[in-house]
Amino acid sequence: MTATIYDVAREAKVSMATVSRVLNGTAVVREDTKQRVLDAIARLSYRPNAVARGLASKRTRTIGVIVPDVSAAFVAEVVRGIEDVATMYDYHIILSNSDAQVQREVDLVGTMWEKQVDGLVYMTNRLQKEHVDAFEQAQIPVVLCATEDPERRIPSVNVDNQLAGRDAATYLLERGCKRIAYITTTPGFSVLADLRGQGVASCLSEPFLQVDAKHGQYETALPLIQAFLREHEVDGLVTATDELGLAAIHAVQDVGKSVPNDIKVMAFDNTRLAVMVRPEMTVVAQPMYDFGAVSMRLLTKFLQDEPVETYTVVLPHNIVERSST
Repeated sequence: MTATIYDVAREAKVSMATVSRVLNGTAVVREDTKQRVLDAIARLSYRPNAVARGLASKRTRTIGVIVPDVSAAFVAEVVRGIEDVATMYDYHIILSNSDAQVQREVDLVGTMWEKQVDGLVYMTNRLQKEHVDAFEQAQIPVVLCATEDPERRIPSVNVDNQLAGRDAATYLLERGCKRIAYITTTPGFSVLADLRGQGVASCLSEPFLQVDAKHGQYETALPLIQAFLREHEVDGLVTATDELGLAAIHAVQDVGKSVPNDIKVMAFDNTRLAVMVRPEMTVVAQPMYDFGAVSMRLLTKFLQDEPVETYTVVLPHNIVERSST
């Protein structure tokens, strides 16, 4: 049978309160008594029940992390940042994949609440009223990670995506591009992609050309970009993600043109995909690891009642130049 705190107390010949003090570090315990308790824990292979401890302390030292697609390279790097800082502050994470479906995202907030997480780090393509209602009902601290809240109601960590879009278009214009198109997801699917597109459009004197690549998957986007290139003369492409950048480079090559000689291509993110294609992609680099690390650190400040200078953290972006431009 699984050992209980009562078994540990009996083995160490101390009270259960003393065992609890040793486990939680809530009070000073004599060194010889502490060692006796630790020895008893080792002999019995006792594992404290996190939920039971949470009921007593109102804390479980667990953080819920909800992401749209755990298999995406961007998300994986973000989660690494979250976990590294969580470990540093003695928290464990529960990671859930929402498949970018609003109802599933809302349901997962309820699931995390049932698991008694102390707080949430939350990623979604577009924050909606249903999300905010779920957060309010759960009544636990939430930090949005690489997710935009236009009304600034919820603490968040992001870059200035509109400025990043302007920087991308300006970069291509300065390198001689005259006719630039933006390859993005379906308008409304991703608020970040939409903001980047607004930034691109603000720099162009020519009519703004945009390719609706649905949800941004390579397989869906490739034929759509091919069809676009057969119908329009462009010399520059900005894509909302690296995956769309990969599709754009292959589409240009498939229609018999050259990157970068005929069409220059640059993307957003700077995941491994950017250097796994030839020519390698110029990108507006997002601080993916820092998105996660800073979001988790901001959450710990709320949980530990530390001073918070700003609820909206804007991290820097930069352009990494490679051979696609």
